Amino acid sequence: MATLYVSPHPDDFRSLLALIAAEFCPSSHPRTITEDPPASLNARSRPTLVLGAGEGDSVLSGASAVAFYLACQGKRAGTDTKQQSQVWQWLSFADNELTPVCCAVVFPLMGLQQSSRAEMLRVLKVLNHALEPRTFLVGESITLADMAVATAVLLPFKYVNRKVLTNVTRWFTTCVNQPQFLKVLGKIDLCKKMVPVTPKTNAATDAKAANASPPKTEAQLKKEAKKREKLEKFQQKKEMEAKKKTQPQTEVEILSLNEQKFLLHIRADLKNINVVSPLPDSYSPQYVEAAWYPWWEKQGFFKPEYGRKSVSEQNPHGIFMMCIPPPNVTGSLHLGHALTNAIQDCLTRWHRMRGETTLWNPGCDHAGIATQVVVEKKLMRERGMSRHDLGRENFIQEVWKWKNEKGDRIYHQLKKLGSSLDWDRACFTMDPKLSYAVQEAFIRMHEEGVIYRSKRLVNWSCTLNSAISDIEVDKRELTGRTLLPVPGYKEKVEFGVLVSFAYKIEGSDEEVVVATTRIETMLGDTAVAVHPADSRYQHLKGKMVLHPFCDRKMPIVFDDFVDMSFGTGAVKITPAHDHNDYEVGVRHNLAFINILDENGLLINVPPPFLGMKRFEARKAVLQALKDRGQFKEIKDNPMVVPVCSRSKDIVEPLLKPQWYVNCTDMGKQAADAVREGRLKIIPDHHLKTWFNWMDNIRDWCISRQLWWGHRIPAYFVTVNDPSVKPGEDMDGHYWVSGRSEEEAREKAAKRFNVSADKINLRQDEDVLDTWFSSGIFPFSIFGWPNESEDLNVFYPGTLLETGHDILFFWVARMVMMGLKLTGKLPFKEVYLHAVVRDAHGRKMSKSLGNVIDPLDVITGISLEGLHAQLMDSNLDPLEVEKAKQGQKSDYPNGIPECGTDALRFALCAYTSQGRDINLDVNRILGYRHFCNKLWNAVKFAMKTLGDNFVPSEKLCGEESVSDRWILSRLSAAVGLCDAGFKAYDFPAITTAIYNFWLYELCDVYLESVKPVFGKAEEDSASQRQAMVCRQTLYTCLEVGLRLLSPLMPFVTEELYQRLPRRRPQSDPPSISVTSYPDTKEFCWHSEEVDRDMEFVMTVVKTIRSLRADYNLTKTRADCYLHCIDSATVSLVQKYSLQIQTLSYSQAIIPLTANQPVPEGCAVAIASDRCTVNLMLKGLIDVEKEVAKLMTKKGDLEKQMEKLREKMAKSDYKEKVPVKVQEQDTEKLRQSQTELEKVKEAMDNFRKMM
Repeated sequence: MATLYVSPHPDDFRSLLALIAAEFCPSSHPRTITEDPPASLNARSRPTLVLGAGEGDSVLSGASAVAFYLACQGKRAGTDTKQQSQVWQWLSFADNELTPVCCAVVFPLMGLQQSSRAEMLRVLKVLNHALEPRTFLVGESITLADMAVATAVLLPFKYVNRKVLTNVTRWFTTCVNQPQFLKVLGKIDLCKKMVPVTPKTNAATDAKAANASPPKTEAQLKKEAKKREKLEKFQQKKEMEAKKKTQPQTEVEILSLNEQKFLLHIRADLKNINVVSPLPDSYSPQYVEAAWYPWWEKQGFFKPEYGRKSVSEQNPHGIFMMCIPPPNVTGSLHLGHALTNAIQDCLTRWHRMRGETTLWNPGCDHAGIATQVVVEKKLMRERGMSRHDLGRENFIQEVWKWKNEKGDRIYHQLKKLGSSLDWDRACFTMDPKLSYAVQEAFIRMHEEGVIYRSKRLVNWSCTLNSAISDIEVDKRELTGRTLLPVPGYKEKVEFGVLVSFAYKIEGSDEEVVVATTRIETMLGDTAVAVHPADSRYQHLKGKMVLHPFCDRKMPIVFDDFVDMSFGTGAVKITPAHDHNDYEVGVRHNLAFINILDENGLLINVPPPFLGMKRFEARKAVLQALKDRGQFKEIKDNPMVVPVCSRSKDIVEPLLKPQWYVNCTDMGKQAADAVREGRLKIIPDHHLKTWFNWMDNIRDWCISRQLWWGHRIPAYFVTVNDPSVKPGEDMDGHYWVSGRSEEEAREKAAKRFNVSADKINLRQDEDVLDTWFSSGIFPFSIFGWPNESEDLNVFYPGTLLETGHDILFFWVARMVMMGLKLTGKLPFKEVYLHAVVRDAHGRKMSKSLGNVIDPLDVITGISLEGLHAQLMDSNLDPLEVEKAKQGQKSDYPNGIPECGTDALRFALCAYTSQGRDINLDVNRILGYRHFCNKLWNAVKFAMKTLGDNFVPSEKLCGEESVSDRWILSRLSAAVGLCDAGFKAYDFPAITTAIYNFWLYELCDVYLESVKPVFGKAEEDSASQRQAMVCRQTLYTCLEVGLRLLSPLMPFVTEELYQRLPRRRPQSDPPSISVTSYPDTKEFCWHSEEVDRDMEFVMTVVKTIRSLRADYNLTKTRADCYLHCIDSATVSLVQKYSLQIQTLSYSQAIIPLTANQPVPEGCAVAIASDRCTVNLMLKGLIDVEKEVAKLMTKKGDLEKQMEKLREKMAKSDYKEKVPVKVQEQDTEKLRQSQTELEKVKEAMDNFRKMM
């Protein structure tokens, strides 16, 4: 391992640079020592990096050399030669220009030398200019250039009251808030006022210096006394300021929303917020997203009480309530969460902006199995103890301790996504309020007989020693023989084979051949089944087969479930270890022999198998059958292996006494609610699944053999009275439930008609399935069964939004339990979103390396960083390599910083009402560029509007055709967004907003009105037109930002705060509580104006196409538009300025059908109403252009001839793949089209000669 020697001084920026560079190479992080390097190394200075043995070339000394080596290791020195050169250029800039001037300014504050602030500002302006269009200095992510320059300016940012250079400040705050910078530097307090600094030194150094220095003169002592006096006064002043801060302020409160960001000045009444600093030159997600969330939360915008006295207050706009699908307390944000929360937050913000009393209630699930596994592993890792070593009570205390330390991580991540949840109402499913509701639900349903005790097959994890739910079982598909790792086994276990063996018929030489994929289960066989119609076995009716390893005789039963065409048509029956066999066993009253205990060891079997581990018995049984001559064959068999998602153990069907919920009646009610339209499921293609589940629902096992969770409030009764016979665990009569042991004892005494002192109780050790508490979540969060204001107002809720993969596990159970316990549906609508897959349509899987952490998309991550995450996972080395290759293929340069807004917008844009989303990170990056377009549009508009602009309340009626068109398009966008939100059609919303901002406002309107602003001061009419134009522009920006706000809350808030208000005294303080644009207010949509502008844009595109064909990049040309009739001429005249501006033409001259077109024009048909004639004569060298076209024509003809020869070969159709044939045909077609264009252009040019 390499060793890095650095200075211990907190302000040694050279050592800090090396330390930061080291943080960017996690896989090869050097050991750090804060001492001078040994003299034997001949190191010139710190930092020094010693590689290997520390001799000769293995020592690097100096900040630049050390940092460059470490940056190369961390892939942070540039991705190619060009970028590496740029990085070196910035390193040189930091060393030679920045460092000297920064030190010259900071050191005088430390009493070291004379200041030179003007020189420092000069150099910083160079940096400011370079950062104007960029987030980082080189490329799209942090490089050594940023590290070197940021550490060079670190001291001025900490100690100097700098002149505001917005780009440098933005970039610096972005850098120092990267995790790697934070780890080394901690939080950086940006200096607000320049003051003397006391250098940080240790006592030993001070004493040494004191002893070494000569005695001071009287003048020096006087000077030092004055200096001390000044410092004391300064300290007193600071203390006074600190006292003031603790007292309430009345006029202006200076509130630091986040040290990562600028200051916001907020009035004491908190109604107005004024962003003081200028808008930076380019968009930076980290800059924009750093501070708004704490402010929103502080102002209470996310609470339903905001703007009203209480939630009970009547609201004419209505109520919107939705509860979050509670994420696991162990959870970490993944793209599924990001999708869920992007959609839910968009809907919540939309409803809030519509003026509804809006509550999005957060919560977290205790995640029984997942949490217990995490804490058990932690205990074993840190203390070498199991939960059994601790005991139940102490173990539960350990889980609570872990929850209190780590359990709110998911909440912080949800905030990072901008989720506008009311955190004051956050609930945890193990909170006393929710635990009481769970207990009450169990007791009521048990007393009613809906919950009952039964012994049935469950999904059993031997590793967890617990039953698990179907959703916790991963179905691993195998195509044939496969060796799989199983916890507790050194060697991998064979699966995916079918073993055939024979059972002898009693009293006969005949045998029946059966097959199984789990040969060890034959020890628990109690029958052989055949189909009643199978003629091969009719003669065996009433016969028995003999078990080879014990004296068990097993009947041959006839059952319709047998598939006659599979294998021999005879099936072994193990009722206690297979779900289908269980049903056969019940139908034919067979014996149920359990051969596995809870740990997966064999029981109730003859020696030598007794006590064997299940998969060791698999080999032993196979060998024993071979020894007895009853083995037939083994062959590959495609199959599905059930794997526990938590422990990775193979799941066993096991007979266990458990608590069950009778779902027959509740399932029918849930199905009827949808059939009758009382509950709506969107999209409706999920209805078939819903009815299939509800109409064929099975009873629900709710017992879990865990310690962490809601312990079942049921007690087994033993009566100390000879008149009452002892009960069995299976007999529900001997079980009572109660809110306390006393209540349960009273119930038992009453049931058995004895006194309470004769009753002994044993509480069930098991806990309830986590889905039980989740099933009552919509009303338990409001205090049910107790009455409360929230329960009366917010239950039933409005909407449940979640992924379609938990439609049955959670949604159906909420509906059933809501109806059963409250008599009401828990919500009116269910919207189910798609499942996120990667860009290739593959399921997200750690082993494929395609699992993406949303925070990595938000902040960006290098390829090495992605690789490092794999090293921290539980994948085996082969899977890690495979995953690394997947990452390298999909993200060769890592994932660029996209920001929260771009991620949210992308996820919503993808959410078509299908089943899957194939997520491409490049598309998310495209939406980050869209944010930059918004930023630039508002920045341009701010300059155009001017400082004294006052928005008007309504239109003035003097709007130009361009104004009327953009207002029409704005109204159309408002209508599309309104319809989209109502129909949960998120792609329609994102498309409408994206098209309006990018293609209509930026590309067309802003370009077409630039001449208006250009000649605004010429005369009063021009001034008036420019003023009207400014009002239109303001309306578009303000309404456009409001349309976008639910999807991109951060950037819209940032930009909205920069705009002036129409009604400053009464307008809401934040865009998040401003009204959403409504079709009643924005009713300016005009089909006629849209139609006219569509024609204009067709003409513009045709002119642009012609200009491109003739390479007129900068030259303006006259354009003659040949119109079919006078109406078209009038239309062209009306929009001539727009056509001229947008097509970059010299002049637009409309011609009637009878007027001739001047010679020397290139011609193109724009539409059936208009032909474009672009004057080229005198603008280009015709002969030169013809010569170029002749060459191109020759090249095209050669290509086509070669392609035709290839396609004409006799074996072309047989030998060449179909896909290649299609590509060849398309190439030929494209070449033909291009050749015709070339010939046409040549003809046009020749006419000009």
